[in-house]
Amino acid sequence: MKFGAILVDRAEGAILAHTARLGKGSSIKKGTRLDAEAVARLQAAGVEEVVAASLGPDDVHEDTAANRLAAALVRPGLRAEKAFTGRANLFAEVAGLLVVDRDAVEGFNSVDEAITLATLPSHAPVEPGTMLATVKIIPFAAEQRHVTQAEKIAGDGSPVRLHPFRPRSVGVVATVLPGTTDKMLDKTARILAERLSRSGSRIIREVRVAHEEDAIANALLALRGQGAELLIVFGASAIVDRADVIPAGVEAAGGAIKHFGMPVDPGNLLLLGELDGCPVLGAPGCARSPKENGFDWVLDRLMADFDVGAADLRQMGVGGLLQEIVSRPQPRAQEEAPQAGISALILAAGQSRRMGAVNKLLQPVAGKPIVRHVVEAALASSCREVVVVTGHQREEVEEVLAGLDVRFVWNPDYGEGLSTSLRAGIGALSDGSEGALVLLGDMPRVEPGLIDALVAAFAPEEGRQIVVPVHQGKRGNPVLWARRYFDDLRSLKGDVGARHLIGEAGAMVFEVEAPRDSVLIDVDTPDALAELHERLNRGI
Repeated sequence: MKFGAILVDRAEGAILAHTARLGKGSSIKKGTRLDAEAVARLQAAGVEEVVAASLGPDDVHEDTAANRLAAALVRPGLRAEKAFTGRANLFAEVAGLLVVDRDAVEGFNSVDEAITLATLPSHAPVEPGTMLATVKIIPFAAEQRHVTQAEKIAGDGSPVRLHPFRPRSVGVVATVLPGTTDKMLDKTARILAERLSRSGSRIIREVRVAHEEDAIANALLALRGQGAELLIVFGASAIVDRADVIPAGVEAAGGAIKHFGMPVDPGNLLLLGELDGCPVLGAPGCARSPKENGFDWVLDRLMADFDVGAADLRQMGVGGLLQEIVSRPQPRAQEEAPQAGISALILAAGQSRRMGAVNKLLQPVAGKPIVRHVVEAALASSCREVVVVTGHQREEVEEVLAGLDVRFVWNPDYGEGLSTSLRAGIGALSDGSEGALVLLGDMPRVEPGLIDALVAAFAPEEGRQIVVPVHQGKRGNPVLWARRYFDDLRSLKGDVGARHLIGEAGAMVFEVEAPRDSVLIDVDTPDALAELHERLNRGI
């Protein structure tokens, strides 16, 4: 491949390296293969020279190379999406555990600097639709011999593999001492059920017994006899030695202790045993919390049909420090704080032209103005802040929202369309916002639970950059945008939304199924308002 400046009259067939601005808003984007028409446009604009790449007979175009290599990497449970700008992403088709062969990936990346493969960490649990790996061709082309060599590495080995989770029937023993409360045990069972749901597994029975060797042994044998494929013991007192009460109970039942302790913190005091061919886990105290800990690492491997032994536990030390520290924060789900610092941005500046003489946002629905329904739903969700953009009838809108913990932003240019409200609102979000959930002020049936589902699905590091609700195959609102799209949202013009950005985002869009059609219902016209009242009267 030849790269550099080239005269325009000799550039046909070359790939443009940098966007060419032709004036009056016209341009030719970088990466465009210049045909006769493009060359003519450049000449007409007075461009005499461009920087471009000219492919030779032994060069493979970036997209073709990326597609070939991604196809070679695909294994059962994986799928590859069509390459774009030299990048082809691999996604999970089923829930499971990703296993990465570090040596194979390094060998793949050592073929040539033009060819790269990046993956999630090995043994990362994934759901269907999770982006696992990406092949990126750095320049506009790669040499044929290098593509063939990388294909062979991908085909002969297994740089990335997905081990599907297999649903298991789980038996749970919870020991009790004076002071142990049912509330604490109930919470532990609920958190465990949530953990197991990732693999489709379920608790078939939980037995609560005294913190005594014989009681534990009898409970384990009973659960195994009832078909438990995994046994988990939560002790009222932590295991502190291989000869403690819980490991003694496992041995009294005829089982064996494979290993006690692991180099993962939290999770040090995990016990790994076996009873009649069935794995037994003595859960560390941290397993009562939904935060990630060593118990999760072992549980995921077992659910993916790995035979976990002492050597596997010892290898978990690298990367096993999971405690949150200032220099390496680990966002934890569910218990302490809203995920990912999401800001709710409510657009309430429009002129309601289709509604006639009234402001649709101020119309009462079920005893409240429409816009107040939307704002209260956002406040009841896990969003970190709620920002309301006002414009038309600013004072009236702020009045009906009086007393609510929101921040108002005035859009003096509201008459120029929706894009101006997006620009004003995005610019007013807190610096720490990792994403913006954009809600329309005329959608009163959007619920906090839906908002939380969108926030929970948001995972930019896994490729979920834009999260969209879907009802029966139709996309709706609100939409959650990662921070990387803030500049794009601010650059919109006129009275248009961001639908085209969603269309261009491709694999970065993640859809969340909405159980109700509330994500499709806005109130733009008198007829729409009348229909909404009718539905409410009918309890729909």
